[in-house]
Amino acid sequence: MGKRVDALVLDNDDEVRHRLQRCVAALRHMVDENWFVGHEDTVGMEVELDLVDPLGRPRLINDLVLAHLDRTDMQEELGQFNVELNLAPRLLRGSVLRDCERELADVLDTSRARIERLGARLVAVGMLPTASAEQLTLERISANPRYALLCHRLRAARHRPFVVRIPDGYEPVEFTTDAPAPDAAATSLQLHLRVPPDRFADYYNAAQLIAGAQVAVAANSPYLLARQVWQETRITLLEQLLDSRPPRDVRVGAPARVRLGDGWINGPVELFDDLVRLFPPLFPTLDDEDPDAALRAGRAPNLSELRLHNGTVWRWNRPVYDVQAGHPQFRIENRVLPSGPTAVDMAANAAFYYGLVRAIVDSDDMPSSRIPFAVAERDLHRAARDGLAARLSWRGVDHPVDRLTCEVLLPIAAAGLDAWGVDADDRDHYLGVIEARVRCGRTGAAWQTRMVHHLEERGMGRISALGEMTRRYVECSHTGAPVHTWPVP
Repeated sequence: MGKRVDALVLDNDDEVRHRLQRCVAALRHMVDENWFVGHEDTVGMEVELDLVDPLGRPRLINDLVLAHLDRTDMQEELGQFNVELNLAPRLLRGSVLRDCERELADVLDTSRARIERLGARLVAVGMLPTASAEQLTLERISANPRYALLCHRLRAARHRPFVVRIPDGYEPVEFTTDAPAPDAAATSLQLHLRVPPDRFADYYNAAQLIAGAQVAVAANSPYLLARQVWQETRITLLEQLLDSRPPRDVRVGAPARVRLGDGWINGPVELFDDLVRLFPPLFPTLDDEDPDAALRAGRAPNLSELRLHNGTVWRWNRPVYDVQAGHPQFRIENRVLPSGPTAVDMAANAAFYYGLVRAIVDSDDMPSSRIPFAVAERDLHRAARDGLAARLSWRGVDHPVDRLTCEVLLPIAAAGLDAWGVDADDRDHYLGVIEARVRCGRTGAAWQTRMVHHLEERGMGRISALGEMTRRYVECSHTGAPVHTWPVP
């Protein structure tokens, strides 16, 4: 999200649409002519983080913090209290999970020590509980002009203000805003997996199938504007807040920019084709590179317009085209997970995801052959609303999340990690974190709500309780211990 886009260099929409169509044609040519060679199984992580003060309140100084840290792997995100950390890609084998945890923990610990003098602390949490309406406005977004332009273009496309309604939460929420700035309250863990074109559809469909299970065991976003809503409120908030459709498109059922999808897929190019066909570009810009000329020269084109456009359609599993060292590649960017609570929790969530998708792809029973796609979409929203209390479908039968996870999904994930060649000790350690979390019923969301209820029972008002809970959350996360071991009243 951090690429800089200058509002003064926007081009004609029709010209950009034509270029986007040529980009898709170039992509199809590369797939058909087997340009995607030298594949390696690699993974990467993007972790969005919040800045808070010692009392757990948002600290709106991300530009100052980033200048102080001077890290090339960190950048600003939408809100002035958001930053993003990007871990370098690495091979999916051996000690990869342990290495990701260690690098993430090291970066967080080092950064934490360096910014405390600024009165700021880093925290990984799906929705910052203390973020108020005053801090989620257009005036509080980051200085990167891309964000102001994004807000303006989304608002212009809608022809109306943004309305968020969550009537079925623990506490209902409804509000109207002139910009999608409340998106800054939500931060995520984004897992990348490089896949070859001929297996892309299998991996992508597997990721779609398990999105609900991922969210149920990792929920960490129960509070929005001081209200307890869903266990993973990010899902419904972003689906509503980043919806660019004008009223007529909503009435006829046109697809929204944030969604799981429309159905099982057959290959990567169809996703990019849909991207261009269904969604007008929010950032209509033209790059100097001609994709056809690049192909004629035997060079993989950057397809800059397509990649920029892809960044403005927020599928929960996003297809990614990239060029590394002159070689084109496809990745799946898994976006359903919240940030946090700790490095070990996020490594465990990654182990669960990577293991499940590999085992499903290796099986002879792919979901697209027998399961309606609507079931996967329904399960994602069930899991986001109810967390570990949800019932999710597996092989056509609904199961409680705890039994489904412990008796079915964890053994499957273990087999998938074995197939990747992940160290057995790491496999058992990280999947054990998921199992312990599920058996004791303590996700990040469950810990947060239990602590707030306890503080309110002791006489605190909601705002004070959220502040104190967030302060304790930060202290517990600094220990590095997984959330299921955190003390509870």
